Amino acid sequence: MDFNESFYKDPYRIEGNAEVISCEATKKGYGIVFDDTLFYPEGGGQPADRGFLRLADGTEISVRDVRRDKTDRVLHYTDTALEPGTRVGQLIDFDYRFSLMQNHSGEHIVSGLIKKNYGYENVGFHMSDVITIDISGELSWEQAMDIEQKANAVIWKNIRVDITLPNEASIKDMDYRSKKELSGQVRLVGIEDTDLCACCGLHVSRTGEIGIIKLLSLINYKGGVRIEMVCGAKALKDYEAKLDSNTEIKNLLSVKPHEVTDAVKHVLDESAEKSARIAGLSSRYFDLRVKELEEKDGIIFAREDILDGTELRKLCEKLKSSGKATVSVCLLPLPGGEPSFRYVIASTKYDLKSLAPALNKALNGKGGGSKEMIQGSFNASYDKICEEIRGILLLTAPV
Repeated sequence: MDFNESFYKDPYRIEGNAEVISCEATKKGYGIVFDDTLFYPEGGGQPADRGFLRLADGTEISVRDVRRDKTDRVLHYTDTALEPGTRVGQLIDFDYRFSLMQNHSGEHIVSGLIKKNYGYENVGFHMSDVITIDISGELSWEQAMDIEQKANAVIWKNIRVDITLPNEASIKDMDYRSKKELSGQVRLVGIEDTDLCACCGLHVSRTGEIGIIKLLSLINYKGGVRIEMVCGAKALKDYEAKLDSNTEIKNLLSVKPHEVTDAVKHVLDESAEKSARIAGLSSRYFDLRVKELEEKDGIIFAREDILDGTELRKLCEKLKSSGKATVSVCLLPLPGGEPSFRYVIASTKYDLKSLAPALNKALNGKGGGSKEMIQGSFNASYDKICEEIRGILLLTAPV
């Protein structure tokens, strides 16, 4: 790689002309090679540029992807074939590219400061909606926040980002970051007192253009940590989204912005207290239902209209443990009412798992479970369910 393409010479240039050298059909579309290009091909952890090719008649062709092949050619993938010799205009989506430049340069600052302060290496890097960087050692969140403050201080100093192509002799004595051994021409991206890293990506010219760096999360990962971060326009977008969420919560709770955390804690505490009271009342309700429900031929049928699915199961478990009947059938109308019911059936003497297929077939249902309890849904009226269950049990011997 000789780093002589136009996107390297001037990453702020967004429009220019080029001539088609070749065009070939590939699985990804037509791969077009130009005599020069403004389009950055995916590489160095940085995604490819987006943009268009403009023909002489004004037609614009979308460039779907840009990659280098094994011979170092830059292929521009489109859905339209172009004849060699065709002159086209190249138009770069600069908002997209500049955001990538902001984030890539910001990542260098963070990785460089981690190496400088803790000696850890960046061993993995990925750019998408957020940047993820994998660090070779462990950091606490407090240490990560300290790195974030130092990184933003570098931004505010508006330091020049230097791109150099040192010769083979001089680079031997340089202390620079690289994930692998490099041969041939090495391109170094340097930020004074912060970082020096081998990189083929595009970067801002001064750190002030990054705007802001925000670390979003930190988790333990493969003996080190994985950090998620955003910079520049993406950091602003992330802040706007979180501000919108905070404002919505603030309005729902009718509190001031700085009171949101305490208000949410208060709501959660109240919810926990209500859940405890509901659990107590439900238990008392279950006890009353066990007392009042009558068994017939060893079967109890309980139609419930106020319980949810979990509570229906708890009632059935309580009926079973009471020993009041051989089989307990609890039914809850599904949304829309009859003829659809959720069912939970428990037994101390019947193998319900083996009975489930016959019950589901007779009552247009589905579901299953264990030998002692099954659950699912029936699509039949309450009376039909009671009739079929009684009939099937009468023909089945207890185990």
